[in-house]
Amino acid sequence: MVKANDDSPRKKELKHHARRYSIKEGIFAAAKNSFGDYYISPFAIAINTSNSLIAMLSSISGLLGPLTQMFSSRLIEKYPRKKIMLKSVFFESLMWLPLIIIALLFYLNILTSILPLLLLLSFALYVILANIGSPAWFSWMGDIVDEEYRGRWFSKRNLITGFVSITLALIASFFLNYFKKNNLTMFGFMILFFLALMARRMSWRIFKKQYEPRIKLKKGYYFSFWDFVINAPKNNFGKFTIFRAIFAFACSISAPLLVVYLLRNLNFDYTTYMIITLSGTAFSLLILELWGKFADKYGNYKVLGITSILIPIIPILWILSPSPIYLILIPSIIGGISWAGFSLSAGNFIYDNVTPERRGLAISYYNMLNGIGVFFGAGLGALLIKFISTSFIEPIFLIFIIGSIARMIVVFWWIPKIKEIRKTKKIKGSKTFRHIIFKEIKPTILEEAHQIKSIKEYLTTK
Repeated sequence: MVKANDDSPRKKELKHHARRYSIKEGIFAAAKNSFGDYYISPFAIAINTSNSLIAMLSSISGLLGPLTQMFSSRLIEKYPRKKIMLKSVFFESLMWLPLIIIALLFYLNILTSILPLLLLLSFALYVILANIGSPAWFSWMGDIVDEEYRGRWFSKRNLITGFVSITLALIASFFLNYFKKNNLTMFGFMILFFLALMARRMSWRIFKKQYEPRIKLKKGYYFSFWDFVINAPKNNFGKFTIFRAIFAFACSISAPLLVVYLLRNLNFDYTTYMIITLSGTAFSLLILELWGKFADKYGNYKVLGITSILIPIIPILWILSPSPIYLILIPSIIGGISWAGFSLSAGNFIYDNVTPERRGLAISYYNMLNGIGVFFGAGLGALLIKFISTSFIEPIFLIFIIGSIARMIVVFWWIPKIKEIRKTKKIKGSKTFRHIIFKEIKPTILEEAHQIKSIKEYLTTK
């Protein structure tokens, strides 16, 4: 059995091709998100789902996804990671069919009163199937991307997939608006969900071609979830996981209600809604490669520290003005820049702190605690939006303020408890930031523009 870290020329070549296939697969995964995942909440609103039930969509996703990963992480012991992913992606793609049927039933005015509940149940099953392969994928990617350029490679992949995601989601919003104006909204959703199904099937076909290094699990590699929880306060990765779980709770109090605020409170159309929500992703693309280089050089912890200071103010920024221009430029810029760096460095921080054979387990336990945080945070948001009644302020405004304060408390309490374990360069005050601004940003943006032009190459190269 060949170990995952075999550095022979043949294995290096295979890993190189595997990384290229991964970017191709990521493009179709992004298409699936653009046509499907991004429109689950708007679809829920379109079939008259209550605000609290919409918040529960995020709550269920946050709990069932990680719970599934915790059990599916053991599959790596018995089956190749590639086989696990192929099964997971295949059945995940089929779960768009029930959503298409729900849209058709609503259009035909059949069982309309129970369709929101059917959507919740179908989405729950979709989340379970979509997450079965996540630990295997995370472990697989860790074995084909070397440590010294992991930040740059993942930022490059995220840049390309993000560009595709934004483009397709905006096209989908124009498409959906056209159907809405012609009183055919449900047919618009049905077509988008079918495209999501087809995109995921393309991912499945690419996974079949991708090389998977064999991983040799050492005896004693396994540790239970409860062992992890008990020992979490005693080690760096455990403390980081606790921080992410509590931070996820704080963020989820208000985050699931953003779609309600934009589509119901401000009454935006689908295109305006999608432009606002995706503008943050667009801004993140401009800085993603820079965050990757910064993390490789100065460490993922420093990126976490910088970005986690900005994230708590985002909920308050959303409610300061109803102007679409303001919403695109202010909360989206700050949100896009901060979440891009935070998400990238959080993922790479796990790779830095966990040995290869334990990555599947570690990511499943990490996501489990993170999911518990999302479940209870979104659940609290659902209760607040249902029962809060105030005359001096809009209830949803108060929930956004509560969410912002909760984020601030978590960041200032937990970030100092975590440390960087990888050897990195020190930040030398203003000199470092002058170097970043004048020596890194311009060439990075030019490099990103070149990479975006290479999307066609990734799609066509055999």
